[in-house]
Amino acid sequence: MNSELPNYGLWGLVVLNSAIFIFFAFSFFKPQTKRDWRSFGAFSAFLVALFTEMYGFPLTIYFLSGWLQSQYPDVNWLAHDSGHLLEMLFGWQGSPHFGPFHLLSTVFIGGGFYLIAAGWRTLYAAQKAGNLATTGLYAYIRHPQYVGFVLIMSGFLLQWPTLLTLAMFPVLLWMYSRLSISEERETEKMFGDAWRNYANKTPRFFPRLRGMGRQA
Repeated sequence: MNSELPNYGLWGLVVLNSAIFIFFAFSFFKPQTKRDWRSFGAFSAFLVALFTEMYGFPLTIYFLSGWLQSQYPDVNWLAHDSGHLLEMLFGWQGSPHFGPFHLLSTVFIGGGFYLIAAGWRTLYAAQKAGNLATTGLYAYIRHPQYVGFVLIMSGFLLQWPTLLTLAMFPVLLWMYSRLSISEERETEKMFGDAWRNYANKTPRFFPRLRGMGRQA
């Protein structure tokens, strides 16, 4: 790495990357209710924490520096690329951007944004018509957008794991689970038996592999 370039302290990149990803999520998710804003706000906090360590101050690297240096003395842990901890720990020799965990993270992040965007289109069309969303991704799972948020966060954890985002992740999973239950209670009040029939045959988060090709 070019020694003339700082490895961290790039606060402009922290702001820029946080703004870009938060804007993308906002444009795909389009929060409207208080519940939407809570889930979106928690996701945004995760992104800010992530990019702060990625470009600003590597708190995780500093916290683990003693153990990392003793176990992997040949690695320059203050180099920016060393923040790809999984590639470093498993001995990936090439650029971490082409490492297996980084490539898998790209698939997760792209898939997550797809779920959020496609889920929103279906949900918006159903709400506009006053109907229950049961087509598209909603034919397979009841909460594709929450699953999308979790996929994006999982992807970033594979790409650049930090102690703070690892601690936030289970909290966010619990929050999205609670929000989904609250949302379902309100939907049941609106659609009654139609909702109950839909919920009985459609999983909340994990699609059933059997019969997926036959669903609309």
